[in-house]
Amino acid sequence: MREPFRVLVVCTGNLHRSPLAERLLAFRLASARGKFQVSSAGTAAVNGTPMDPAAASLLTEMGGDPTGAAARRLTAGVVGDAGLVLGAATEHREAAVRLRPVHGLGRAFTLREFARLLHEDDAAGLTDPAERAAALTRGAAVRRGASGGRSWDDDLVDPYGAPEPEARACAARIGEAVERIAAVVLG
Repeated sequence: MREPFRVLVVCTGNLHRSPLAERLLAFRLASARGKFQVSSAGTAAVNGTPMDPAAASLLTEMGGDPTGAAARRLTAGVVGDAGLVLGAATEHREAAVRLRPVHGLGRAFTLREFARLLHEDDAAGLTDPAERAAALTRGAAVRRGASGGRSWDDDLVDPYGAPEPEARACAARIGEAVERIAAVVLG
């Protein structure tokens, strides 16, 4: 297996949801030094645009570091480098799959969908966190096909420019999913 295991988080502008999830997931996986590379991109991002200040503030409150976060555009190459693609919403997962259909199909989920489909049994006997992540991704892909569709709660509504309570609610939902993913990946 190629290390580090690369995780890509995708939203629209790469200003709020995806950089918040990216930085929070990187923070939660930091104990597995060198095993993960977490990045983000946006389907309509303007390269170099700084992270939304409201999202940066929420990220800091949650323990993450927004320093240097800047938007970048989603490309086929970025998707192709990822072992796991986590979209903020179904449209972002679908955009990644359209860019790299064969590669993306078994590796692209929404953030909350992936957290919901994780089963520790998929990584039974594996202690290396990167190997666990790869096995968990394969298991979630199989389970998605057998689960009969998506949950009504998988998408994260874009809080960019929304009132603070809505932004906080979105950040909390991101945090829940990230905590679940990190806990299962790290074992």
